[in-house]
Order: sequence, then structure tokens, then C-alpha cells
Amino acid sequence: MTSPAQAVPAAASTRTFGASRPFAWLLLLGGAVGLFASAVLTLDKIRLLKDPSYVPSCNINPIISCGSVMRSDQAEAFGFPNSLIGLVAFGVVIAIGAGLLAGASFRRWFWLGLQAGTVFGIGFVTWLMYQALYRISALCPYCMVVWAAMIPLFWYTTLHNLRSGVIPVGPRARTVVREAVRYHWVVPVLWYAVIALLVLNRFWYYWSTLI
Repeated sequence: MTSPAQAVPAAASTRTFGASRPFAWLLLLGGAVGLFASAVLTLDKIRLLKDPSYVPSCNINPIISCGSVMRSDQAEAFGFPNSLIGLVAFGVVIAIGAGLLAGASFRRWFWLGLQAGTVFGIGFVTWLMYQALYRISALCPYCMVVWAAMIPLFWYTTLHNLRSGVIPVGPRARTVVREAVRYHWVVPVLWYAVIALLVLNRFWYYWSTLI
């Protein structure tokens, strides 16, 4: 005889989960922004490979310098340009957002896959932020666009999965989730603020000369 504890996971595995239209739009637009930035980076990387003297249009000053970032080892963390990962990953996110807007719903394993993808994405861009700030000592505007896109994609995917039951939580944690949903904007705003402060602090020696 199947116990209630065994029956719940079985039911959850066959249940499908939809999403709100705002979240679907977030996936669609966030994916589009990330895809655009990844495409620009990929094209510039190709031009740089064809002509080592090529100067990307986003080379603005010694700090805002796409070329410095593109020529670094960190720009090919897995042996190929990082932007290729963005082309695939953000394309998938756009497809998911469009599907949700069309009324699609997905199984729990699908949402967990999206969760895993956003966890990898936010972890990867956090590592890239650190490398840009403290190893390469240069910033790439289009890379920063990708950073900016990944933060809400990760945060709101996590909130959706917690709120909908894709990721089960206990009674106490549900209270935390409700408050996080209620004040959903706080985490992204603080996240962006921390990044801005880190950039300001790291390159203050340069910014101070512009004042």
C-alpha cells in the first residue's frame, strides 16, 4: 500500500506548472536582452580573432574596455567564448517565456532544470564579475548587461518555483517566501546596488580623476 508521503512526490512528478504573465514576460524580455548582448560579444570576438588589431566599439577608456576582457583567459572559461553559452542559454529562456505566454505549462522536472540553469548562470556571472573587477581590472559593458539580465532571471525563477510548490518548503519557510514575494523588488535592487558600489570602490582611483 502506498503511503501519503510516497503519494505526494508521485503526484508532483506528473503535475504541470504554469506561470503568471509578468513572469513569462520577464523570461522573454530578460532572455532577449541577454541574447542581444551575447550576440554583440560573439560578433566582436569573431572580428577580434580575424583581426587582432580590431578595437571593439565599447572600448571607451582604460576601465570600460571590452577588448581587455575579450583577450583574457577568463573570456574562454570552458575553451570557447563565454558568449556562445549566452546565445544558447538565453535563446532557451526566450522560448520558455514565449511558451508560457501562449499558455504552456511544464512538469516539475522542467522547472527544476530551469532553476539549475539560472543557478549555474548566476554563479558563472558572479565569478566573471570577480574576475573582471579584481583580476582583469577592466569592465565590458555588454558583459555587464548579461550580469544585469541574470539577476532577475535567477531571482524570479527561484521565487516562482518556491511559490508554486516546484521546490517544496515547510510551513515556516512558506511565511518567508510570502514576504519575499511581497517585497520581491528588494533583493534585485540591493544586488544592483552592491555591484555598483564594488565597481565604484574598485576603480575609484580612476573615477576620482573625472570629478
